[in-house]
Amino acid sequence: MKYTTNKKAFSLIELMIVIVILGLLAAMVMPSLTGKGEEAKRDLVCVQMKSIYDGALDMYKIKNSVYPATEEGIKALTEDDSYFKDGKMPKDSWGQEFIYLNDDGSIELISLGADKKEGGKKEGKDIRLSECK
Repeated sequence: MKYTTNKKAFSLIELMIVIVILGLLAAMVMPSLTGKGEEAKRDLVCVQMKSIYDGALDMYKIKNSVYPATEEGIKALTEDDSYFKDGKMPKDSWGQEFIYLNDDGSIELISLGADKKEGGKKEGKDIRLSECK
């Protein structure tokens, strides 16, 4: 009595080749994906700052004829619920409040970036409204 099996399976060499190919693909794709999360957070901060400037600050200026002074800060926008839906100032992607500067009507909004410190390099670099595209 002969037992013959017609089982089809992958050989060890075939499995090793597939693993090597997957490893090579991962090695090519991973460098392009790393850092995209921080880049997306930086882009979101620019969108938030533009929204604050074009929305809430412009409405404040229309109502009061001037932008809030630096001393009043951006918190002046939270005193009246009409500037933000819930009356709360949005925070940057890292949970920090935006820095507001008014230099004779020239407005600058600043996020301290991922390092939450003034200055910084690469991902930790400050983000300024004037530098957003």
